[in-house]
Amino acid sequence: MPNLISNVPYFRCWVRREFTCNHTDYHGQFIHAYAIAVNTIPDRSLSFQVVFTGCEIDDEDWQEENIHGGAMWARMPIQALVADIPVEQWPEPMEDHIAQPWDCESRDHSVIIMDRVSSSPWICKIAGEFYTGKYLFTVDYTNNEIADDPAQHKQSHVLYLTDAGKWTGNFVALPNNRVRATSPALWRTGEGAPDFMPSQWVHSAEGHESYLDPKITFNNLYDEDD
Repeated sequence: MPNLISNVPYFRCWVRREFTCNHTDYHGQFIHAYAIAVNTIPDRSLSFQVVFTGCEIDDEDWQEENIHGGAMWARMPIQALVADIPVEQWPEPMEDHIAQPWDCESRDHSVIIMDRVSSSPWICKIAGEFYTGKYLFTVDYTNNEIADDPAQHKQSHVLYLTDAGKWTGNFVALPNNRVRATSPALWRTGEGAPDFMPSQWVHSAEGHESYLDPKITFNNLYDEDD
């Protein structure tokens, strides 16, 4: 189980340049990078290790030398990242609570690509509206009283928005109750809110009173009394 930082399936992105100078300058400028690892700090948004590529100098409007290529930045928040996809204009920044409605629950986490739901578009509910997104991977948490509470546990599904108007291209990290996976070949996508309720139950075999009886506890294949 990784602690604090983990490799992720790396992805190309643009970094809002104001995040590299304490938000004092460069608003509206973007620097190209690879996101290569993820950090989870409780009560904060996901953040990423990025390595800059210097590819912004290929833009004919760029006026600077390649001063960024190969430089790295730790814990760049998800709100700073924009997908490297064709867009008509740069997306507007998203407020923290919109980009990731629930903060990271623990330093202890795992990263997984859920292959069966990774190919088709996802439907994302953001600020009360529905948009489409491209799923990348999921961060799951443990070893924390919130993360391990069945009624409170939440995953962070990392996606970029593909058809979200002013937010198209932004990255988001959404829990299960803000997304719906689509796969026309395998299931019919539902409409409306599922009638789910968070479970308050913890399921465990060894808490049952039958474990007080050794004859039941050790009633296995090699029990000579059978």
